[in-house]
Amino acid sequence: MDNVVDEKKVNQVVDPRKAPRKEPGKAPGEAPRKEAEPPEEDVPGFELPLLLFAGFRTLIDRLHAELAHQGHPDVRPAHGFAMQAIGVRGASASEVGRRLGVSKQAAGKTIDRLITLGYAERTDDPADARRKLIRLTPHGIDALRRSAAIFDELHAEWSKQLGTDRLRTLENDLRTVVPPDAFRLDAAGWLGGS
Repeated sequence: MDNVVDEKKVNQVVDPRKAPRKEPGKAPGEAPRKEAEPPEEDVPGFELPLLLFAGFRTLIDRLHAELAHQGHPDVRPAHGFAMQAIGVRGASASEVGRRLGVSKQAAGKTIDRLITLGYAERTDDPADARRKLIRLTPHGIDALRRSAAIFDELHAEWSKQLGTDRLRTLENDLRTVVPPDAFRLDAAGWLGGS
């Protein structure tokens, strides 16, 4: 396997033993067909996680571009995970760290950034005077509400591109192979190696 950068400056893993696949009747540079036929040859196993990650990355990049357009230019993917970990009831820095799968110190840095940007605030915990809670501000809640609406729009775009039945089948197939406990917020820590 070789790691190369293509003409669009996208980092790719390439198997040098195989030439790139070309869709029959498709000119170089032409967009893929809406209803592309599955490849005739076996697809290498490493391609599945790359495609899944590329789909995830495409959605997240589009989300953040739209969030920036809607007044949230400083929100980063890690901030979204952290705001989800804080939740509507608030959480301590230790709880945020556990939910994200990072140290309390790493969570504290992200929390400090969210506070600086106006997405979160530290408040006294009414149940324990020694403890501080991190709570989302109205600005943070607005970012999460807008994110949910944007994800709905992106889902509708994918449904239009792929067809409602194909997208529903894809989602159901993924639910079949993905364990129920896989929906965790620690993806940011996992991807960062923490």
